[in-house]
Amino acid sequence: MTDQPFDEEPPEHLRYRSYLQDLEDVSEADEATLVATVLHDPHVSMAEAAVNRHLERRVAHLLTDPAFTAWAHTFATVIGDRPFLARRLREWTLLRAVALDEPWTAEELTTASDWFQRTATFVLVVTSHEALSLLAERGRTRRVRNAASRRLQDLDQRQSDTIHKS
Repeated sequence: MTDQPFDEEPPEHLRYRSYLQDLEDVSEADEATLVATVLHDPHVSMAEAAVNRHLERRVAHLLTDPAFTAWAHTFATVIGDRPFLARRLREWTLLRAVALDEPWTAEELTTASDWFQRTATFVLVVTSHEALSLLAERGRTRRVRNAASRRLQDLDQRQSDTIHKS
C-alpha cells in the first residue's frame, strides 16, 4: 500500500503544471535554461511531456518564421539525445520544409511517424500538391491517405474557385 491518500495529487502532476506555466511565461533569453532545468527532473516521462508541450506551443508561432531555424538549433542542443523529443523536432523541421517549399524527400515523408503524416494532412500551411499526393498514395494509414486526398480536393477546389473569380 501507499502512504499517499487517494485524493492527493502526485507531486509530479503538480510539477508538470508548474513547468507548463513557467515554460509559457519564459522569455526567449531564458528559454533554453528553463528547458534544460525541466529535463533534469527525476520523472523523465513527465519532464519530456512538458517539454514536448512547450515545443508544440513554440512551433505554432515559429513554424514559418525565419527565426525557426536558430530556435530549432538551440532547442536541439538543449534536448540532446532524447529520442522522442529529437524525433519530434526533426519532424517539425520537415513539416516546415514542406510548408515553405524547401527541399525534402519522398522517403522522409513516407518513413515519418503516423503523427507527422496526420499533422501534414491537417496543418493548413502545408499546400504542397507533391507532398499531399505522396501521402494520399503512400501514407502509412487509411486515415492519412483519406485526409491527404480530401486536402488535395479542397486545394484544387479553391484554386478552381480563384480562377473562376478572376
